[in-house]
Amino acid sequence: VSTGKANCPYYAKAEQLADYLQANLPDFRVHKITQHPDKWEQWLHDICEMNGWEHRRSPIIWRELLDRGGKGLLLGGVNDFLQYAQHYYGITSMMLSEEMLDIAEENLQAHIEIEKEEEEIESLIKPLQIWITSASTPICYQLIPLLANGEVFGMTTEISIHLLDTDQFKEVLCSIVMEAEDMAFPLLRSISEHTEIDEAFIQADIIIVLDDVLLNREVQSLENYIREVSEICQVYAPLIEKNAKREVRVISSGKTFVNLKAMMIMTYGPSIKPENVIAIATSWESTAKAMLARKLNMNAAGVKDVIVWGNITGCNYIDLSHAKLYGYECAIWGPANFPRPLLNMIYDSEWIHSEFLSAQSSLSSRVCHCVGMLPAHAIATVLRYWYHGSPPGEIVSVGVLTKGQFCVPEGIVFSMPVRFRNGNWEVMTELEINETTQEVLGCLAHELIQEKLIALKEINEMHPYGAD
Repeated sequence: VSTGKANCPYYAKAEQLADYLQANLPDFRVHKITQHPDKWEQWLHDICEMNGWEHRRSPIIWRELLDRGGKGLLLGGVNDFLQYAQHYYGITSMMLSEEMLDIAEENLQAHIEIEKEEEEIESLIKPLQIWITSASTPICYQLIPLLANGEVFGMTTEISIHLLDTDQFKEVLCSIVMEAEDMAFPLLRSISEHTEIDEAFIQADIIIVLDDVLLNREVQSLENYIREVSEICQVYAPLIEKNAKREVRVISSGKTFVNLKAMMIMTYGPSIKPENVIAIATSWESTAKAMLARKLNMNAAGVKDVIVWGNITGCNYIDLSHAKLYGYECAIWGPANFPRPLLNMIYDSEWIHSEFLSAQSSLSSRVCHCVGMLPAHAIATVLRYWYHGSPPGEIVSVGVLTKGQFCVPEGIVFSMPVRFRNGNWEVMTELEINETTQEVLGCLAHELIQEKLIALKEINEMHPYGAD
């Protein structure tokens, strides 16, 4: 057995000699194992500890006495193997250093490709487990085809969808399950309904929280609504900690208290990684882009980098200072990737201030009264970015836990510009904002701080001796 770091030239030399012996000796067999350089040290430590060996470098070579059923016999490193071959078979290796380095590089590339293939195969064997709460809502109905068609997670990744709601919606869930099964999506391994809260989020990779509270200020106060949100999250968060996978990703969406739901899940579930909990603002981005595109008589897909700041389903600010237009017909023409600053193209500044920025009530109405297609698309888009990266240079607005970026107070979930890369997101702190925007951000943060304080007050009242 010849094992070593995939990029080790000495392993390459031992491998070449072992291949030669196998090709020329009728009873000689070699089994080769390569390890990625990042995993080699741990693997070597484990194999030596298991067999009681002392060995520190790549490669490590041993004999397995299969016929006798005995323990592996350690030969040692490359020099020990060369001496072994010379002593028993009168054969040695004359490989030059340059050849060793070339083969080592090829070995590393081959190892990386094999690992990638194995990951793809494993993803088919072990589908992604996706849980959706309040699954009887129209958003969920619109979301399932988007998740199952392969565009979000890739055409080689199977998924299992678990629909969670209360017992009164069991019949609706059963209908959704039956319809999804009848569509025979190639990547949908299974879909199931759940009404027992104790079995929620088992082995979850992704959790999409769609729970909303119906707002009617004439009936209830803001404090009562916040209490409802807190009670929902107080149930979900411990179950996520208990049942979901350690790296579970949680998405807060819906029409009410999206930021607060994300905040409360982190509060009640302290072991859930804060960077794995986000709130979706893409619906607001899309609606704002559509309004701007109608004004400019262009395709909304050409409007980029509109930023949504603040409380996604509360007081927010649509920032156009970084917005760009692509494919806009005007006096200046350029290639398809040539951007134009949006504010330079809308000459009617009065419209921006009097109609667009003051029309956020209109924006809110459009977002809140959508049937489900828009928020479903927003969730699918952000998930695709999270797993495969957002378009290079493009701004995405997401509600995340603040760490003082843009002078926004720490410890609240605040919508701000991010980029997705390598399975993670990062706030685009390099963006410059003017004093006016900074003042607006301070006001927006105040509302979220107040929501958080009210929620924490509710926690303290429910757990007067155990609250942090």
